Amino acid sequence: MTRIGGDLVVETLRALGMDTVFGLPGQHALGIFDALRRAPDLRVVGARVENNLAFAADGHARVTGRVTPMVVSTGPGALLTLSSLQESRAASVPVLGIGSQVPLAGMDGGHHGYLHELPDQQASFRGIVKSVHVARTASQIPSALREAWASAATAPRGPVWVEIPQDVLMAPAELPPVTTAGVRVPELEPSPELLDTAAELLAAATDPVILAGGGVVRAEAHEDLRALAEALRAPVLTTFGGKGAFGWQHPLSGQSWLEDRHATEFLESADVLLVVGSGLGELSSNYHTLAPRGRIVQVEADAGTLGANHPVLGIHGDARAALVGLAARVPRREPDGRAEAAVTDLVARVRERLDGQDLARERQVLADVRAAVAGAGEDTPSFWDMTILGYWAWSAWNPDGAPIHTAQGAGGLGFGLPAALGAAAATGGPVLAVSGDGGAMYGVAELATAAQHGLDVTWLVVDDGGYGILREYQTGAFGETTATELARPDFAALARSFGVPATVSTVDTLRDDLTEALRSPGPRVVVLPAVLRLFEPTHLES
Repeated sequence: MTRIGGDLVVETLRALGMDTVFGLPGQHALGIFDALRRAPDLRVVGARVENNLAFAADGHARVTGRVTPMVVSTGPGALLTLSSLQESRAASVPVLGIGSQVPLAGMDGGHHGYLHELPDQQASFRGIVKSVHVARTASQIPSALREAWASAATAPRGPVWVEIPQDVLMAPAELPPVTTAGVRVPELEPSPELLDTAAELLAAATDPVILAGGGVVRAEAHEDLRALAEALRAPVLTTFGGKGAFGWQHPLSGQSWLEDRHATEFLESADVLLVVGSGLGELSSNYHTLAPRGRIVQVEADAGTLGANHPVLGIHGDARAALVGLAARVPRREPDGRAEAAVTDLVARVRERLDGQDLARERQVLADVRAAVAGAGEDTPSFWDMTILGYWAWSAWNPDGAPIHTAQGAGGLGFGLPAALGAAAATGGPVLAVSGDGGAMYGVAELATAAQHGLDVTWLVVDDGGYGILREYQTGAFGETTATELARPDFAALARSFGVPATVSTVDTLRDDLTEALRSPGPRVVVLPAVLRLFEPTHLES
């Protein structure tokens, strides 16, 4: 068969080392999908809705650490990915979005009447992804994909978008087969002079504290963070995106209760606060209430976040390189027990507050979920929707050995199940997804995807009859609710209709039910009818 433009796409993806493509066909993208049909070494994982496809690619990229391609069609298909790509951008996840376009003649911004035609489809993506690339001829396809791949993989990593017209994808490819795609991802080395200054500040500090964000996790700089913290005898707290960056039970670990004023005051009391891999945004700063009294040293790969919310000594660079450089420059302190005592006191005060809020039920549910995950294997990842139990997990989940991924980057609903499916496509499972009944309805169609591909995902749906978080927010602010109570299906019966085994659990049986589901191959659904409450984190006792 004559090779076409779609073959150039597939050949370039293969040359870039990609073995899995997330794709949902459409009329203008058929050239790519026919080329995928003729590429048995590439796995194609589908979805039922494009936004879920993008979430699945996001989940795959998170667990592999690699750029993950996603292929969709023009117009409605492409636009449905936008909210998911917003999450990927906020969480620095390298998704390579590839979309078709109307024929080349219709890409001049006119009104030609093509199906799915937009005046400027690229404009819809420019404010969301890192970079937009267009291939208007077959010869441009390999270069456009290589450039996009490099952009996605370069710190700060993130999603990118490539567009190729329908007629270019279908036309004969008058190029030799693409077998190599040499791409060099540049290292983001921090300035030695800034590292010198930061090291001097840290060495002179009496009470240094480290706040570790998602950049530490993405750089796989866990050991480098531990080495610096132990050299400085500095307590370490992690952001919600940075969970797992530092050992939860390490003597210097202040954990990640960032919505609690005790933790906020602890950060504020540092004479030097070292922030690594975080932009100190809304959640990391306890909704912009954080007011540090000492100096802030901020290390970030995204230069736009340096000093955006606080005056800082800003260091633009990769988290690992900065941590290694700082550890080599600071003198090692002898342990005196002060830092360990401080974090022990911090965690004790947080627990005392929780003990006074009648939250035993919520704490037990989260502990049972964590125990079930541990029973499935300590490296079992979990993916959490924006639901009350997910909010608990931000602060309270012990992530040691069990990677946790949440949608708190952009905060959209529907992330949990499709992202977990993408992760299972990479790891083989088991993987846990957690949703509320409101968020579950966003992705429930992907039970068909789970069944079709035999993906080993256990989906926990906490059914409280509505949008539980918004119910609490509205009640707290206005004393009443509007549009929070929801009609919903029998989730267990619905799952079984897709051929997915399902269990209706209780608070008392949840640990056993989840454990059994996670140990069983293939997709499973566990439904927990329960109304859970958020903790009250923002007010100190008198």
